[in-house]
Amino acid sequence: MSEPPAPPPASPGLPAAGPAGTGTPAAENAPGPGGRGQFGRAVLDAILEGNSVVVTILAIAVALVLGGLLIAFTDPAVLRAWGSFFANPGHAIALAWDAAASAYVAMFEGAIFNPHTVAGVFHQASLATALHNGYVAAVFNPISETAVNATPLIFTGLAVGLAFRAGLFNIGAAGQWIGGAIVATWLGFGVSLPPVIHVVVCLLGGFAGGAVIGWIVGELKARTGAHEVVVTIMLNYVMYYFLAYILGTSAMQQPHSTNLISPVIAVDARLWHIAGPSLRVNAGFLLALAVAAGVWWLLERSTIGFEFRTVGANPSAARTAGMSVERSWVLVMLLAGGLAGLAACTVIQGTDYQLNFQSYGTYGFDGITVALLGRARPLGIVLSALLFGALHAGGVQMQAATQIPVDIVIVIQSLIVLLVAAPPLIRAMFRLRRARAGGLSETVAKGWNA
Repeated sequence: MSEPPAPPPASPGLPAAGPAGTGTPAAENAPGPGGRGQFGRAVLDAILEGNSVVVTILAIAVALVLGGLLIAFTDPAVLRAWGSFFANPGHAIALAWDAAASAYVAMFEGAIFNPHTVAGVFHQASLATALHNGYVAAVFNPISETAVNATPLIFTGLAVGLAFRAGLFNIGAAGQWIGGAIVATWLGFGVSLPPVIHVVVCLLGGFAGGAVIGWIVGELKARTGAHEVVVTIMLNYVMYYFLAYILGTSAMQQPHSTNLISPVIAVDARLWHIAGPSLRVNAGFLLALAVAAGVWWLLERSTIGFEFRTVGANPSAARTAGMSVERSWVLVMLLAGGLAGLAACTVIQGTDYQLNFQSYGTYGFDGITVALLGRARPLGIVLSALLFGALHAGGVQMQAATQIPVDIVIVIQSLIVLLVAAPPLIRAMFRLRRARAGGLSETVAKGWNA
């Protein structure tokens, strides 16, 4: 039996014939990088495998569903309807849906945009009339409030995330925030400088004030081996009480006042509004985005960033390669403290204009959740901060419109972080394949010097 004739060699410049003599070029269906459908196959694999992005999106969706259930079943009217569920099941389900939907609609209107205000613009005689009546400002006010709420969270998230990448768990962003706030506030009301220079000096002072607190943590760890978690927690309390003390002395207390509050900073020291005086979004938001880009470059494109990541991955290997692990700890904590100090500047110089004992709020601890949700990556931190900023801004509108306590926002945030921190749970819920690489759990472990 004779062998079948071999196919003729392909002519130069012509693609080889496909299988079964179809004439289809083999490269089009090849599984290589240039093959048709390779991108779609990669996307499908990422979804079925449940990579970090997919797990995060699913965790947010599940958290919103659970939050909606909490909103619905804490409503007395819904509970009464479900008490007689079998008598009228449709009514009970409709009430639960309406309670959750109205809350999320109000939250969306307070964080992104309100369709009613957009419709009001089109009912004006002209754009000039809409501007004069404040309709245009009302359209952009929700997104402005989201940006304002997200700005300090970007900085504190970067402060925590940068330390994560170097193997440190920075729980002291609150204390570093206070350090930056004290210096920036004093420079704001106690020094007279030209407008632009005054703003820059306050920003540099805030960075330096936070950096000093972070430097103390890094120096103690490098010289004595003191664990950064313990030191940062203790320094938080030191700074809380130091703030109370200094706001009660003549050095920073508002004149003719017995309250723990500072004088108002000068107008020349305030950050500029970037969309007009009617919207609170200011140059601090643009600064936060620029700093996030700078942190990305530092970590991914610079020699120092390479040392930070190497020390975070394996301090012993970094030391064997000739890197100074102790110097990296000191430098990364100094930078992290400075970033938290800049977060204070955006609050004092951008929106509040004075410092009081409650100004630090929850920015420091929210920064931890932002960094965890963003997986200690600058882009992820920015997106996480925007999400949390939207929840904060929308929560105020939700409470005003539906009387649902704004505390539900904290519950939703906690659920998001809890679910993101448990990828196996999300994969089990949606029957996803096991991912090939670790994610957030590895980041947290490195943060504890594991």
